Amino acid sequence: MVCFCGSLKKMSARRRVVVVKRAKLNRRAVLNGIAGASLALPVLEAMGQDVAEQTPRRFCALYTANGMSLPKQENGIDEWSWFPTTDGKDFEFGKSTEPLSRFREQLSFLGGLYHQNGTKADPHVCSDMWLTGAPLHKPMRGTYNSVGLDQLIALHTKQHCRRPSLVLSIDAGVGFLSRTGTISYNIEGKPIPAESYPRRVFDRLFRGDRASLQSKRDQLNRRIKLVDAVLENARSFNRQLGRSDRRKMDEYLTSLNEIESRLTASEKWIDVPLKTQDHSHLDLDVTPEGEPAEYYRNMFDLIALAFDADITRSVAFMLNREDGMGISDTFPLKLGLTRTHHNLSHAGDKDGQLEFAKYDRFLSEQLAYFFGRLQEYKDTSGTVLDNSIVLFGSGASTTHYPKNLPTLIAGGGNMGLQHGTFWRKGDTPMSNVYLSILRSMKIETDSFADSTGVLNESIFSAV
Repeated sequence: MVCFCGSLKKMSARRRVVVVKRAKLNRRAVLNGIAGASLALPVLEAMGQDVAEQTPRRFCALYTANGMSLPKQENGIDEWSWFPTTDGKDFEFGKSTEPLSRFREQLSFLGGLYHQNGTKADPHVCSDMWLTGAPLHKPMRGTYNSVGLDQLIALHTKQHCRRPSLVLSIDAGVGFLSRTGTISYNIEGKPIPAESYPRRVFDRLFRGDRASLQSKRDQLNRRIKLVDAVLENARSFNRQLGRSDRRKMDEYLTSLNEIESRLTASEKWIDVPLKTQDHSHLDLDVTPEGEPAEYYRNMFDLIALAFDADITRSVAFMLNREDGMGISDTFPLKLGLTRTHHNLSHAGDKDGQLEFAKYDRFLSEQLAYFFGRLQEYKDTSGTVLDNSIVLFGSGASTTHYPKNLPTLIAGGGNMGLQHGTFWRKGDTPMSNVYLSILRSMKIETDSFADSTGVLNESIFSAV
């Protein structure tokens, strides 16, 4: 596999020469794309059995805010704890995670994880740093964050698929610092705007005819011209702009860059047919303002379909936002509970902690649905779930506590992961998990963020 390193500019400027030997097509048979970039063809029989048997390696990060319910012992509801009550292979699912029990051999709980920088930072930035581990309490000059795990993976998988990554959130956009609306950060540490409406996600993934692409390209060019004009004038009054205005302009430019990147990728693949799939089960009219389960399940269906069609191999989906922000804070109320999500996360009484756990159970039901979908789709070797690592967790334990981060990993059986356990070995850097995921993706790197090594005596024994 070719590994792309360095900045985005360097990567976009590189060219790759592909040599075709004899009658058998080269592994990376390509079409010359825009600006000399290369485009992978679908796997063809002419490429040989060794190629046909190779399967994609995928990653999906799912984030929920406000931690999980870990009830106080005096409340007498230990069976509702999100973490299992016993370690190792003999663990038992709590009531809040029971819906996942049918996937026991394909998932594991990990305890004792934390971001070292998270213990020093404002607890509300836990979603900002969940996939990055960056020192947000003391950022480097001119920066705020660092690259997220999903985007680092995307840099290494984007040459194989139509879209480098798919960034989703319960609320579209990026939110704002410490109350982020996205968990995805690019190579420069800038937040990547998320999409929240299923119909827009579907159109972005599955509808790419030449007319619509040209229309989007024309719209983008008009916006770029406007920005160029603003930037030209901005040089004369840049010093008058406050930090907030500069940040807004920076976020807008990042958004334009992301749009252009997606368009360029779509244009390269326009003549390569998509895999034939059944989309009849989708309801693209659901919205975050509607029924929570219907919304989540349609979003999960879209992710599963994107993985099955190999449209992307890197997905980040923010299920809830921190600190009572956004539409999802009211989801517990829509489910018949008596308090909002953020309010429940601070509950110390028995009734409040029990309701918090019941909301965790609701999320477990949605995860079980997603895992089932990934299990239904087949690759040349195993299922899509076997060839995908799904990371689910939160940036806080409960009530903003930055240690023992609730973490569940599913899938990846064909990538060396060995499941069916509740693993914990003291306090362990979350970045060590991320480095282990990278190695399982066959992305060879010495470190990630503040990692100290891989977890080779865990579910990642193969790394």
